[in-house]
Amino acid sequence: MNLVCDSDQWSDYLKETEEVDYTDSLIAELTARLNAEASDSVDFIRRAFEYVRDEIDHSWDIRSTRVTCAASEVLTLQEGICYAKANLLSAILRRAEIPVGFCYQRITLGDTPDTGYCIHALNAVFISELDRWIRLDARGNKPGVQAEFSLTEERLAFPVRHEYGEVDYPIIYSDPHPATIETLKRNTNCVEMYQHGLPEQL
Repeated sequence: MNLVCDSDQWSDYLKETEEVDYTDSLIAELTARLNAEASDSVDFIRRAFEYVRDEIDHSWDIRSTRVTCAASEVLTLQEGICYAKANLLSAILRRAEIPVGFCYQRITLGDTPDTGYCIHALNAVFISELDRWIRLDARGNKPGVQAEFSLTEERLAFPVRHEYGEVDYPIIYSDPHPATIETLKRNTNCVEMYQHGLPEQL
């Protein structure tokens, strides 16, 4: 897929926002620890991705009713849906001055179109050694979902099935899409939000 940036300003993919609040002390400490453990910048990106993927619970997987949004909140409470986890991964990488943005897919809510559709969030990170962007999906693995870090081929949580009306959006957004943030902010029960309140399209 040919990814397209929504901004031609590198600074937009490094900025701090309300949701990507990387000056938070816990995010700063985590970033410093992961950086100290890494052998180089690519290894740091991998470690950051795997931390968010593996150490932060996906709220639906644990059937939590709590809704998290800002990166600092996600890290503190150790849970969030894909929108929130994408905020945290962005915060860690931007804290380390690595450009990162947000990408989206329209996928079926269940396994088939009759279950309805939802928007799924992931990240795109710029790999300076390769001079290109790659997409990473820190949603969290489980049976049937196996996202991995790879520089050579995408290994995302949900391969898009065009025959089911699913969509891979090519845009790398510098900010989280408003539809996803509004969803997190207007809901108070994550289980109900996940079942009935997720946006179906951008």
